[in-house]
Amino acid sequence: MSSPPSAAERYLAIRRPLEVGYWLITCLLSAVGNSATVWIDVQRAGLGSAQWEVVSWEAGSALALLALVPATVWFTARWPVHLDTWWRRLPLYALASVVWSLLHVGLMVGIRKAVYALHGAQYSFDDAYLYEYLKDVRTFLGIVVVLHGYRLLLRRLQGEASLLAAPDDGAAPVEPVERPERFLVRKLGREFLVAAGDIEWVQASGNYANLHVRGKVYPLRSTLADLQTRLDPARFVRVHRSHLVNVTRIASIEPLDSGDARLHLDDGTVVPCSRRCREALRAATGA
Repeated sequence: MSSPPSAAERYLAIRRPLEVGYWLITCLLSAVGNSATVWIDVQRAGLGSAQWEVVSWEAGSALALLALVPATVWFTARWPVHLDTWWRRLPLYALASVVWSLLHVGLMVGIRKAVYALHGAQYSFDDAYLYEYLKDVRTFLGIVVVLHGYRLLLRRLQGEASLLAAPDDGAAPVEPVERPERFLVRKLGREFLVAAGDIEWVQASGNYANLHVRGKVYPLRSTLADLQTRLDPARFVRVHRSHLVNVTRIASIEPLDSGDARLHLDDGTVVPCSRRCREALRAATGA
């Protein structure tokens, strides 16, 4: 009898809707809270702005931020920051903050202009970009920190794979890292080994390669190309620019009219196979 799923496994099963809900609720609370405080400031200063104007300012900013979340998530996953590489990423993230702010301001101003037009008024942004950037760069940095911290926690929950390293006394590695038979997985303070042959398929994810093993996903800090050179070429074949598959796990191959194919694995998983990789797959499977 299998053990019941842990709290971490239950969370991982529903994390996508919770992630979406987090951003929706965060932006909603930001719009409501900022609208309330700005309205109080407007009333105190006697500026005479209408309540709908204040709401359009803050709601427009929050909606623009929400629209940029998918791109920000993709960017930070594609070029993650690590303790040993942060200084190389710094110029890229500095440039990204400028682009992020330009997009945020453009979307925000567009929303405000649309709301003002509906009220028969005209919105003027003037020349306030530097002011907005000084606010946006802090917001962008905060989002980057949240995303990296969340991903680090997620890797700890689901387990993070690594190659078996050399012992502390400087002796040779436990096994040749050029062709490892096992990977070390650290999960919530525990360590266990995963046999290379148990890996069903691998998917590239930024600077990580996600190892899929018996329904679990273990991120390994490696490019897909580098990992491919370390795995048995008779068993693991590149079937897509972002996928490796263990050919012993393929149950059937479904050709498509485009020349591509779908690989149906024995656990029901479907993995894409590009047309240019079909020949390598045929050579490995004899199909």
